[in-house]
Amino acid sequence: MNTFLAEFASLMWGPWILFLLLGTGCWLTICLRGIQVRQLFYSLRLTFSKERGGEGDISHFGALSTALAATVGTGNIAGVSAAVALGGPGAIFWMWVTGLVGMATKYCEGFLAVKYRQVNHRGEISGGPMYYLEKGLGQKWLGVCFAFFGAVAAFGIGNMVQANTTVHALNGSLGVSSFFVGGVMMLLTGMVIIGGIKRIAEVASYLVPFMVLVYFFGALIVVLNNLDGLGAGIKMILEDAFTGTAATGGFAGASLASTIRYGVARGLFSNESGMGSAPIAAAAAKTNQPAKQALVSMTGTFIDTLVVCSLTALALSSTGVWVSGETGVALTLQAFSEGLPGLWGKVIVTIGTVTFAFSTILAWEYYGEKCFEYLFGEKYILFYRYAWVIFVFVGAQIKLEMVWNFSDAMNALMAIPNLIGLVLLTRTLVKGTQSFEEGIQEGSIQKLD
Repeated sequence: MNTFLAEFASLMWGPWILFLLLGTGCWLTICLRGIQVRQLFYSLRLTFSKERGGEGDISHFGALSTALAATVGTGNIAGVSAAVALGGPGAIFWMWVTGLVGMATKYCEGFLAVKYRQVNHRGEISGGPMYYLEKGLGQKWLGVCFAFFGAVAAFGIGNMVQANTTVHALNGSLGVSSFFVGGVMMLLTGMVIIGGIKRIAEVASYLVPFMVLVYFFGALIVVLNNLDGLGAGIKMILEDAFTGTAATGGFAGASLASTIRYGVARGLFSNESGMGSAPIAAAAAKTNQPAKQALVSMTGTFIDTLVVCSLTALALSSTGVWVSGETGVALTLQAFSEGLPGLWGKVIVTIGTVTFAFSTILAWEYYGEKCFEYLFGEKYILFYRYAWVIFVFVGAQIKLEMVWNFSDAMNALMAIPNLIGLVLLTRTLVKGTQSFEEGIQEGSIQKLD
């Protein structure tokens, strides 16, 4: 089974999907005149504003926290390390490229999610790619495809990967058994998701800032303590991005194709730009302007990939541990252990892994649930929640390699209909964005509430 999943993942992440992913991001960047650069500072200010009079279930910050809860996960710790271990330091450059163009993609996803959202029979907001593919593009079959892949993919990227990585972190640092970790995570997950998006957003609003700051400052100290190796590390990232990496130390070497593939794949796993997951949370935000929440959504990719992932990458390259032969959490743990005194490295990586993973499990349950709701209606939601809790335990017991291969394959299948929708709805995105920016300039739209 693992061999089949590995071959399927390799097929799905061939040159064609990389072209579709990066090409869509570049296309949207050009059409929107580099909105991720032009409006970055405004979007960061907008994140903490409160919209007055807008419809929705949660605030701008709540929607961003939920999206960040899903994206700032083990991809920032295990994913970055896996990219370097398999593709060499040059893979980090392609993660940066994916993040930069992905900001434009994330903006467009958020815009369309709010524009085409709807209220379900329980009075809750429902939105995401399945709705703008159906209502905006008029292609319900594409919406069904996305919802199916999203509901299934959630069990990989958002559930089993997170539980599995948590087990490895706690077992390696504290010797805790997988059965115990899986059982505790099942219980905690069930207690939160029963409250729906409002409970998830509330937990995420407290948990996300804490976990990001702790990990950020820990990684920053590691980099500062290894400044003598920082320059060489950055040079290696930039050079190997276009040449691949020769075998050295415990590193077996990587071709240019592998460097690009693992950089883009892990970049997508980390920030989820183009996958269509984050707009499901964005749709629930209280706002009367799609562009406002779109700008807030865009900052998620900036924080996740260009800040948090970059610090992990620089910690690995500056300490030189990437040649050790380790991968995943073990590699990041090695870098932090060398860069921080005593047990602080182990403590920060362990806390980061556990909190990142748990928050991701919560957010992705909401994503998968909304996809499931689109396919089968609201009355079967409890069945999805029960299955979700069970798979948290299952993911804690199985092999990591199989989980990663499954996640990579499902990510690609989920992204395809979403990216098609974004390209075909470009005119709607451009006109809506122009109208918003003109309204801001004229004063008919209030810039900040």
